Amino acid sequence: MKAFFKDNRGFIAFLVCFGFFRLAIADWNPIPSGSMRPTLLEGDVVLVDRLAYDFKLPLTDTVLFSTGTPQRGDVVTFNSPTDGTRLIKRMVAVPGDVVELHDGLLTVNGERASYDSVHSHQEPLDNGASTRALQATEHLAGSTRTVQFLPDVMARRNWGPVVIPHDQYFFLGDNRDNSADSRYIGLVPRHLLIGRAHHIVVSAAIKEDWQPRMERTAQRIQ
Repeated sequence: MKAFFKDNRGFIAFLVCFGFFRLAIADWNPIPSGSMRPTLLEGDVVLVDRLAYDFKLPLTDTVLFSTGTPQRGDVVTFNSPTDGTRLIKRMVAVPGDVVELHDGLLTVNGERASYDSVHSHQEPLDNGASTRALQATEHLAGSTRTVQFLPDVMARRNWGPVVIPHDQYFFLGDNRDNSADSRYIGLVPRHLLIGRAHHIVVSAAIKEDWQPRMERTAQRIQ
């Protein structure tokens, strides 16, 4: 055994450093569901900055020190407060904000989001069927993103108003009517935030023919 470690110490050191890098500094996260469509698609793999908000003890949610401030509009990976599942959603409200939804339209601190560039298409569903979808550009508090609504799908389109407490965050999926987000799982404590997703590393059409989507490679997440 000693000879093995001696002969392979360079490779073992690389594995230890690589593991620490993934657990504490940066990571990648595959997108398994359509909750962030059209921003993120099933089969995208995103790069996550684990140091965007906090430096944590590896393999734990223990925060050693803060490294940044979460911002509205960030796309964030976090552990679900209900069952620990890793999720990725958009941060919509931060501590002190008043957030509400009325008929699917978002309001933060009394400012209602505006929507333009609306267009419709057929959205594929997991059962092989499709449904009518509306995509629009959402503008709120200086940030802009493309969101999607599914008018014929049952969803929780009314919520709040709620004042976001200290060290808690409110998340929504960009696919507003098909996302298990803070409307369902509750607010997310800061210590459960993993990091900010900022680029798509690679992408493949896993729902179709598994062909690479080269046009999405290295695309910045808006």
